[in-house]
Amino acid sequence: MAAQRRRPTQVDIARRVGVSQGTVSLVISGGAASDQVAEKTRRAVLQAAAELGYTVNAAARRLKGGRTRMLGLYTFEPVFPVDQRDFYFPFLLGVEEATARYGYDLLLFSSATDGGTRRIYAGGVNRLKVADGCVLLGRHLHRDDLAALVHEDFPFVFIGRREVPDAELSYVAADYVGATRDMVRTLADRGHRHLAYLKLSGDQEPTRDREAGFRQGLGDVGIPEESSMVHTVDDSGVITGDLLRGWLSTGVTALLVEPSEDDSTIVAVERAAAEAAVRIPEDCSVVLLGDPPLGERARDWTRFSLPREQMGREAVRLLLDLLDNDDGEPRQLNLACTPILGVSIAEPPAGLTS
Repeated sequence: MAAQRRRPTQVDIARRVGVSQGTVSLVISGGAASDQVAEKTRRAVLQAAAELGYTVNAAARRLKGGRTRMLGLYTFEPVFPVDQRDFYFPFLLGVEEATARYGYDLLLFSSATDGGTRRIYAGGVNRLKVADGCVLLGRHLHRDDLAALVHEDFPFVFIGRREVPDAELSYVAADYVGATRDMVRTLADRGHRHLAYLKLSGDQEPTRDREAGFRQGLGDVGIPEESSMVHTVDDSGVITGDLLRGWLSTGVTALLVEPSEDDSTIVAVERAAAEAAVRIPEDCSVVLLGDPPLGERARDWTRFSLPREQMGREAVRLLLDLLDNDDGEPRQLNLACTPILGVSIAEPPAGLTS
């Protein structure tokens, strides 16, 4: 029987390149200190690591005595843009609070590659390995990065439900299915029987979950699917006064709107209502399938709110559970959203309840 091939080490990389093991460690860590290494040397180290098939021993990292007691937070997009601060900031608060409570330090990974995109792997090397495990978040992700993390058994938890082919990820997600279903029930209780659902394009998991909840809600209250409509919004500019008048002329009495990150769909709905002289909610009720616009003068929409801070805290808890229990099973948790009645729904106009 052939002997098992020895796992390559940083010493092997150092010998191949002709540098010290300390230099290899700086490059492999991917932290700010790696900038001290000359670019030519850095590239040589990364190339040698890839050729040798170097990976960190995940089992050894999980031994209690071998932990760094540092958790990472990686974002696939900027976490401090002004127009999205209210969306991401509570996640960060929850992660930081839980990390401190469990006695860990927190590292924020937010560096971009030369092309401006955010990638976990640089030259084939996982830059997150300086931490024991990592919480990930972001809408514009690279799924091949997630698949690679699963393949090398690096512990991580995503904030939000995410899927990659042939792998089960650990995540903490908002229960968009249940929250959207309940919004359909709320409208039905008010007498609405003809609904229009404006969903975002791109087929992301949150959008698919909202649509599943929409259809589930229709079934629960006995509304035939052909009595309602699903309209994909590729560009918020297509939501015009003429389009809204057309929907209302077919009997639609309520809209369910999936908010975009910049709230452009909600702004477009309000603009279309003004163009068509349609009053919200007297002429048409509107429900937001998420949180309201960021502006101080925003309408008090009927909506549901995501438990963002709790999602951040639970992501850390699940990550530590992965580190403590090497059973190979993903951790997946869906958290209920909070319904907020608001003032943007009413009973349908007279004669439009059947």
